[in-house]
Amino acid sequence: MNDICISCFGRLPDDSPRTGCEACQYSVHTWLRELPRHQVLLQDMLRPDTGPARRGGIGRAHAPLPVRLDVLDLTGPGQPVLLADPHGDQTGGVPMTPLLYGWARYLAADFPAVRTDNHGTLHIDRCDGIWVRGGADVPGLCRWLDAYLPYAATRPWWDDLYEQLEQLLHRVRRLTHTRPVTRAKDAPCPLCSAWSLVERDDELHITCTICPAQLTPDEYAAHRTAVMPQLTALALHIAAAQQTAA
Repeated sequence: MNDICISCFGRLPDDSPRTGCEACQYSVHTWLRELPRHQVLLQDMLRPDTGPARRGGIGRAHAPLPVRLDVLDLTGPGQPVLLADPHGDQTGGVPMTPLLYGWARYLAADFPAVRTDNHGTLHIDRCDGIWVRGGADVPGLCRWLDAYLPYAATRPWWDDLYEQLEQLLHRVRRLTHTRPVTRAKDAPCPLCSAWSLVERDDELHITCTICPAQLTPDEYAAHRTAVMPQLTALALHIAAAQQTAA
């Protein structure tokens, strides 16, 4: 049994079978839902922008490449692991589909499968492979991995899955110029009393930007229900007093 999450080092419940906490599992869940949307943008970005010739431009010694290599590095074929690079002249990383497919195969090989032999005896073996409904493309692989996240969050390799998916999403976001939406919450922080609580799309907890406070959505809802009526009444009282004084 683990005492802390091996991804964020947060405290796990006592006697938990987890190696990854609920918050980290939620983040990976949102990343797997986000990646297919980026793939559409990356496909549109694959061909370099074209336009009319400009006067005064610097000439080329050769014709430009018909594709953007930084986008192709993410959307093209490849191996599920980085190749040996003894000379240090490789750039980029593992493309999206091979990385997701490699993790799906690894998870399937680790997942216990129950079968019954001809004599009716149950056996627990490892899965022979994966079957992805609709095909092993980025959307299908993301759905497959998402379905097995509760199991993955109990395995000793959880931090590798978490880190590689996080790095992949950082590479994708740098090209698509997107970032998770952050929304300010209207209730004050229960610890520092500042109006500094924010909610981010890929994080389970609502956090304070000033102090270490973290609240689950249910905890925030209960906190808001407790404090907002008094704050609203106070604001109405102040507004009425100002109107009377005017």
